[in-house]
Parts: sequence; structure tokens; C-alpha cells
Amino acid sequence: MIFKLISESFLFALSSLITDKLRTFLSLLGIVIGIFSIILVLTAVDSLEENIESSIDSLGSDVVFVSKWPWDGMGSDYPWWKYLSRPNPSEDELDYIRERSEAIGQIAFRSQITTTIKHKDQFVESVDIQGVTYEFRDVWNLAIEKGRYFTEMEGRMGKNVMIMGSGVAEAMFPRQNPVDKMVTARGRKFQVIGVLKREGEGILGGFNDNAVFIPLVNYKTIANLNNPDLFSEILVKAKPGITNAQLKDELTGIMRAVRRIAPGAENDFSLNETSILSNSTKQIFAILNIVGWIIGGFSIFIGGFGIANIMFVSVKERTQLIGIQKAIGAKRYFILIQFLTESLVLSLMGCVVGLVLVYLVTLFSGSFISFKLILHFNNVMVGVIISTIVGLLAGIVPAYTAARLDPVEAIRSK
Repeated sequence: MIFKLISESFLFALSSLITDKLRTFLSLLGIVIGIFSIILVLTAVDSLEENIESSIDSLGSDVVFVSKWPWDGMGSDYPWWKYLSRPNPSEDELDYIRERSEAIGQIAFRSQITTTIKHKDQFVESVDIQGVTYEFRDVWNLAIEKGRYFTEMEGRMGKNVMIMGSGVAEAMFPRQNPVDKMVTARGRKFQVIGVLKREGEGILGGFNDNAVFIPLVNYKTIANLNNPDLFSEILVKAKPGITNAQLKDELTGIMRAVRRIAPGAENDFSLNETSILSNSTKQIFAILNIVGWIIGGFSIFIGGFGIANIMFVSVKERTQLIGIQKAIGAKRYFILIQFLTESLVLSLMGCVVGLVLVYLVTLFSGSFISFKLILHFNNVMVGVIISTIVGLLAGIVPAYTAARLDPVEAIRSK
């Protein structure tokens, strides 16, 4: 009986849709726009968060970065002048940490300059040249696609070798294998011995794509490590079983000792980890989610009134039919379920249209943004649940009104 009642209600809903297409379109438009707005924002935020988290993870979630610049607190009130005068980490401090630390598993040093590199008449501007110690590959994700990484001996001797990011390689050597080619950077020639796999642009990704890596000993011939304007840092990875918190505690003591910082004085260095970036982005995503709910909420609110309106009209048009149903024994809850089902069907139809529109946007998202949107099942369920709630709330009053009609008065109505 319940199944038959729901089936009849569904057919009534379809009949109502077909009978007055314009009224139905206008009534469902609010639900469609609301579901589309909310689910699209949720999908975009989820996809953006996944892309950023993936990019952050590529930096090394278990790595502590010793730098003069802190990653937290960045914004309009970031006191950059306070950190500008701090000294950059140095090679001597790297050796000091290596000798005295009991928690480190791997440690490396890197410094970076941005310049132009050339090959014959071909050149690429704004390339990040990174001078790194041999151990850098152990703490930073360097996936080599062609060629190889430089050996420890090459690193110590300062041999003129270079590992290229895929973006630089494609720009410098289109349709060619860069391995064994010679390039010039700041008047010094380097042999390309390896090319990295492409990371892709992403939101934070692509760090390695626009970079080249050379041994630190060699790097010091084209850059002055004592220049405070250079970017330099020490990368430290803990031993198995040692947490980042434990590692940071030990590094704090070692760095304060090597820099002779007086007890109670503020540190002149920063210990950063990727969780700082993750926590900052989560606050942004929370705000974006709230904005999406507010924008979509107004549309859904209006859509709910639209469905309530169409249900009141439906009750008015079928008053005599309701009277006949009650006269032959239909219970109040039968009438109530009948109209609630119809309201629910109308709302869910708007939900389906909204979700289809979101899915179409995700299919073509890669063409106009730097990352692809993915419609997750949990967001689909959010849309269905919202539409179900709206359909029930919008239909409860019309359904209750229909269920309380007097059968005699309803049959006599025109």
C-alpha cells in the first residue's frame, strides 16, 4: 500500500511538471541554483585543498626547515623588517648540527639564486639555480626521469654538473634530450646530467619544474653565500621514531648554542614545517565553505518557497480528488504522504539538475583553471540530503492542509 501510494505520488508529481512547464521551471530554478552554488563551492574547495595538500606534502611532511624567515603569521601584518636582519643559515651551522644532533637522520643545505641560463642562442629567464649538498636528494623529492643525480665525489669536487627541472628542459631543449648538453649560467658552463619528472603547475606545485640543481661547492663560484639577500636554508629529517616536535626541540638548543644567543633572548632563526602551511590553508578553506553555504542558502531558501507555492497550487487543483479519496476511506496520513512525496520529488529533480551542471563544470575545469575539479560522492550526498530536507519542509504545510480537508466540502468545491 505504501509503495503504491508513493508510486501514485510520483506520477502526480510528473503530471504536475508536464502540465505547467513554466511554473515548474520557475519553482525549481531556486533549488537548481542553490544546489549548484553550494556543491560547486564545496567541490572547488575540496579539490583546491587536495591540490594544495599534495603540493605541501611534496615539500616533505617529515622535514624541518631551518631558515631566517618564519612561515607562520604571513599576511598584511607580517613583520618582515624584523626578520630581514637575521643571518642566513650557513654551512658551518650545518656541520655543527650534524656533529651534535642525536635526532637527525638526514641533513642537507641549499641556497638559491634566480638568473638566466643559455645554450647557444637559446636562453631561459628567471630560472631558480639551487646549490645543494649531496644529501639533498635524501630530504627533498627529486624524481629523476632521465639521466642521474650527481655523485658524492662530484659534489665534493664541485664538478660542473646540473640536474634540470622539466619546465626548464622543455623550454631550453624542445624535442631534444638535454642529457650531456652544455648550458651557461653566470658565465660558467655546466653539463646536464639529469632531468626531473614533471610536477605540474598545481597551486603550490611546480617547485622543481622551474629549477636547476648544482653541487653547492660549484654554486659558491657563481653566488656569494654571505649575501644576506640570498635565500638559504638547512633541511633536516628526523631518525625513525623521532617526531618533528622532538627534532625541533633539539635543533632549537643547538642553533641557540652555535649562535651564542643569551638565555631569555629571542631566537634569530625559524624552524618551519609543512604543517604550518596546512593549518593556514584550513582556515581559508573554512571561510570559503561558509561563503558557499551563504550564497547557495539564499537560493535554496527561495527555491523552497517556490516548491511550497507549487504544492499549494497542486492542493487547490486537486481538492475534489482529495475529497473523493477521503470519502472512499483514504486516511489522513495517506494524503499527507502523497503530497510530501510529490514535494520531495520536485526538490530532488532540482537537485539532480544542479548536480549534473556541477559535473559538467568539473569535466571542463582543467581547460580554464590550473587544477582539475573532482565531484566527490560525499558532496553528491550533501546535495541529496539538502534537497530532501528542503522538499520535506516545503511540502509539510501544503500536505497537512490537504490531509485536514473535510471530504464533503472538498467534493463540493469548484
